[in-house]
Amino acid sequence: MPIVAQSTETTDWVSRFADEVIEESERRAPGKPVVVASGLSPSGPIHLGNLREVMTPHLVADEIRRRGHQVRHLISWDDYDRYRKVPQGIAGVDDSWAEHIGKPLTSVPAPQGSSFPNWSEHFKAAMTASLAELGVEFDGISQTEQYTSGVYREQILHAIRHRADIDAILDQYRTKKAPAKKQQQKPVDEAELEAAEGSGAADEDDGSSGSAGYFPYKPYCGNCEKDLTTVTSYDDDTTELTYACTACGFSETVRLNEFNRGKLVWKVDWPMRWAYEGVVFEPSGVDHSSPGSSFQVGGQIVGIFGGKQPIGPMYAFVGISGMAKMSSSRGGVPTPGDALKIMEPQLLRWLYARRRPNQSFKIAFDQEIQRLYDEWDKLDAKVADGSALPADVAAHARAVRTAGAELPRTPRPLPYRTLASVADITAGEQQQALRILSELDPENPIAALDEARPRYDKAEAWINNHVPADQRTIVREEPDAELLKSLDEASQQSLRLLLDGLAGNWSLDGLTHLVYGVPKVQAGFSADATPKELPPEIKTAQRTFFALLYHLLVGRDTGPRLPTLLLAVGQERVRALLGE
Repeated sequence: MPIVAQSTETTDWVSRFADEVIEESERRAPGKPVVVASGLSPSGPIHLGNLREVMTPHLVADEIRRRGHQVRHLISWDDYDRYRKVPQGIAGVDDSWAEHIGKPLTSVPAPQGSSFPNWSEHFKAAMTASLAELGVEFDGISQTEQYTSGVYREQILHAIRHRADIDAILDQYRTKKAPAKKQQQKPVDEAELEAAEGSGAADEDDGSSGSAGYFPYKPYCGNCEKDLTTVTSYDDDTTELTYACTACGFSETVRLNEFNRGKLVWKVDWPMRWAYEGVVFEPSGVDHSSPGSSFQVGGQIVGIFGGKQPIGPMYAFVGISGMAKMSSSRGGVPTPGDALKIMEPQLLRWLYARRRPNQSFKIAFDQEIQRLYDEWDKLDAKVADGSALPADVAAHARAVRTAGAELPRTPRPLPYRTLASVADITAGEQQQALRILSELDPENPIAALDEARPRYDKAEAWINNHVPADQRTIVREEPDAELLKSLDEASQQSLRLLLDGLAGNWSLDGLTHLVYGVPKVQAGFSADATPKELPPEIKTAQRTFFALLYHLLVGRDTGPRLPTLLLAVGQERVRALLGE
């Protein structure tokens, strides 16, 4: 028996599911490893919505490991699914790929220029690399290998022997009317249809009903490799099966007890796998929760295979802030790899860990990422000083480490917005960036950029790839002589107060105090006066002062935080641009 360390993190959703899954696993398969599962179809870029299909069971499996139990997280690569359509906007793919529609994904050529042997492996590779960076431990299962090696042969024959029972279950839902739109949780957009398709849920073909009657199995054609086939006859005693291909006209007779070039239809395939693998926990998207959906129907069909339906929480879709809605059929869809270019793995894990599966959330590729990082850093500080709430402590712990190891982290995690501003202003000049960062805290200066990595590199990638050119910061080459000449006495005085204080406040904290303090001093207050001690018009004066500085330094009303901008420009150049 494993040594069970009871988790003290009893207030978060992960712990609650772990409790339930451990109990259910002991009831179903006492003494055996707990099995949780995910399914991914490499039909195109595997996006951040699909990642929830993995992160939900990963987090639960990881909590179970922390408690001393053995657990397997299976990821079934649905690479034996049919190629449905040609995705738009993917480099190296054109309309000629339409000739492969209907073939298994592993029989479709990879995009031009790819180093991978087929379409499936090309898109699996990117997801596998991202999961490694995220610390996700899993056992990958290729459904192409499972089917073509005959692993499921007995399950296939069993399903065909019981095809009338399966047909009767499916028939209960075929007669149901689709729910009215007003009853839906929300309108189903293209992204959701694609997410459903990626998991097999969009496969409305629950079996063929040709001259051989209902059949829950699709052969891939022996001539053109496509699944546009119809079973025309089947002998239960000999397992002789005859099919005809509507794509090329090919027909053949095979013995199904020796034949490995076909698969069960999705609504039968999924519950068959639950039973075969002994899956106790597998989440499903909202597309699986309507009447007649794959998960609901599978809950009845799984009994035919002698299994039970997994504990299956519904998970909500993941939105994107700053990029187009997710759709795996289109190029440019944001993937985990895209997110990991601009954020550390800990932040991405935290976004999935802190929300219950049925809560939707957004992943930011726009300015919102700076606020998310601020929130993360505040949580990090609260956890360190013991002031964080238990649920927040739990989500933080799941973000920064797994049961096996702590994720690599930035040695000096400076504010993301500061790093982004520095990367923006320096335009990739590393020595200049190091100079600025070393001046942020003169008492504890950064000696090398590596101390701020990988966070600095993530912030730089965000600036370079997600901030529009017209929002980038370009420091003036020469002073704005016309503006300087037009300044009234009060504005000139504000600049003099700033310039006089530069040398003695040349640090991030010092310059913050200085730029906010100048309007206070001008109004007759102490630079240390708090907002409660000041009249409302001080805020207006501060905004006016800030706008003046931005115009004189970068020619715009706004820009990076002024203390960071001043450090970046440097004392000598700041003095020149402000007219000294």
